[in-house]
Amino acid sequence: MNVLEEGVGPLFMDPDPDKAREFFRTKSRAMVDKRMSAKEAVERFIPDGCYFATGGFGANRIPNVICHEVVRQRRKGLGFSGHTTTHDFQVLCAGRCFDKLDAAYIVGLEARGLSPNARRYMQSGEVQVADWSNYALAARLRAAAEGVSFGLTRSMLGTDTFKRSAAKAVECPFTGKTLCAVPALWPDVVAIHVHEADMYGNAVMRGISVADYELSRAAKHLIITTERLVDNSVIRDDPTATSIPFYLVDAVVEAPGGCYPGNMPYLYFSDEEHLAEWMRVEKDPDEFAKFLEKYIYGVDTFEEYLELCGGAKRLEELRKIELVEN
Repeated sequence: MNVLEEGVGPLFMDPDPDKAREFFRTKSRAMVDKRMSAKEAVERFIPDGCYFATGGFGANRIPNVICHEVVRQRRKGLGFSGHTTTHDFQVLCAGRCFDKLDAAYIVGLEARGLSPNARRYMQSGEVQVADWSNYALAARLRAAAEGVSFGLTRSMLGTDTFKRSAAKAVECPFTGKTLCAVPALWPDVVAIHVHEADMYGNAVMRGISVADYELSRAAKHLIITTERLVDNSVIRDDPTATSIPFYLVDAVVEAPGGCYPGNMPYLYFSDEEHLAEWMRVEKDPDEFAKFLEKYIYGVDTFEEYLELCGGAKRLEELRKIELVEN
């Protein structure tokens, strides 16, 4: 296959499928109790310098409970996949947790505007960045899930995004046409928030999934955070609803409200007032530092953060909004 052009962006993860296979060959697939706290999951599976990715879409179904814990434990030097990321990206920028970034959708919180602190961090020069389209990152994960070293797309060709990526323009061996080859991406650890899971890690998610199917299968280690922990018999009653099977999962964290202040489809709406507060305080670095001390560093758990934001009463208010909207 002839390489016609190459992007100049950095490649943070090795796309060699045989090296990935060596890891997966030793990974346990036992059906055992994997329940633990968010604190323990981060301590065990997210060391400094690893490559981290989050599931969800925009502010929908984000594993914010894990993002908070990563910041609280002051993780540094992470790689991160900025694929359809909004508030989760904003939180990790608050802790300056990563210094290597595969960027597709970052800084913006959709209709809410741009995160002032995330923008400052991205303009600081402290972060190495490779640019990708959302679809290109999904194709990278799909290639990893399939166990091959690259995926093929027709997007990004002829763009500055291609130039700033680590993709390659190649000649199709069948048609001679130019395609975009994107390297497989196997994150060291992934966190995905779901609606239900059993103690083994069988997980059910509802609503839009984007690339979480591929992400869960590309992950070397997978942390599942769940709104509700259910008995395995519930999973067995409707096995086709299981999107992520137990043998992919390393940790199960029961976390009602774990997506807050994001939107958990069919359960609770996003807390637009609290998200607006984040955006407001970020304009002043000193005020933002006090905000982080109150809401992240000054609490021991995500549950304490939820209580500061209104607790069960606020989640019930957001549940009613979600039910009306749907």
